[in-house]
Amino acid sequence: MKIVEQIKQPIAYEMDLFEQKFQLSMSSRVALLNRITHYIVNRKGKQMRPMFVFLVSKMVSNGEVSERTYRGASVIELIHTATLVHDDVVDDSNRRRGFFSVNALWKNKIAVLIGDYLLSKGLLLSIDNNDFDLLKIISIAVREMSEGELLQIEKARKLDITEAVYYEIIRQKTATLIAACCSLGAASVKPESQHVESMRKFGELIGMAFQIKDDLFDYGDAQIGKPTGIDIKEQKMTLPLIYVLNQSSKKDKNWLINSIKNHNKDTKRVKEVIAFVKNNGGLDYAIKKMKAFQEEALQILQTYPESDYRNSLELMVNYVIDRKK
Repeated sequence: MKIVEQIKQPIAYEMDLFEQKFQLSMSSRVALLNRITHYIVNRKGKQMRPMFVFLVSKMVSNGEVSERTYRGASVIELIHTATLVHDDVVDDSNRRRGFFSVNALWKNKIAVLIGDYLLSKGLLLSIDNNDFDLLKIISIAVREMSEGELLQIEKARKLDITEAVYYEIIRQKTATLIAACCSLGAASVKPESQHVESMRKFGELIGMAFQIKDDLFDYGDAQIGKPTGIDIKEQKMTLPLIYVLNQSSKKDKNWLINSIKNHNKDTKRVKEVIAFVKNNGGLDYAIKKMKAFQEEALQILQTYPESDYRNSLELMVNYVIDRKK
């Protein structure tokens, strides 16, 4: 059985029902909107985020879920989808998960409006049901994701990123949404309990590990849907590179910074940078840090009684680290 199917097993019923509820929450009276949202729904990814919501919800409450859990999972998915649609416009990207992006098919103006529509749908789903605690969790995540993106853009211009700033960027950009999924899953069944914070921390740790893994793909040879060296070409400072920059002599440091600033479109030079980072322990260091986040996340899970849901979450943590794309 595929690992994702194995993770999903204890929440298979909830995920099927969620699919139906989510499609309903997308509907509109405007035919064009329905056509585009239908296109988006039919090209969904692995749906890791709703899976986190349901698994956490069931783990902290001995197998219970509520209508709030379904609404919470829908809100997360609506808002996450809105950010992806907007990201594709910002990045001028024509592909998403191997398919044409919304902006490629319907142009930027419509894509921005679709993103706004999904965002408002998510907010109203919470407001109409008085899920203000869940709405707060999501709103903080959206604010942090925007701040993280802007911080990364600001730092990319100067290339003066420290390891601490890098962690802050990935915490905001990536980890904050997974943290929101997990704390939301807990809050949907055990509002105002210690589980909400404990699961937020758990999600944040997985998110950090997830992003470091993503950054490592930039140095790998595996076919993962993005070409090797793309981060360097985009002047994104990731952990392997930051570590090596901090360890390098002044001469090597100047060569690295010059390569990223002025020769980032030169394929041969980018390959040389990748080889330099690999040979100077950048990948080993990043893997060590990623595993430390993984270990801390698993320790939080150990404080909960053994169950199918906990087992699935453990599988999920390990999958984040072991995935090939």
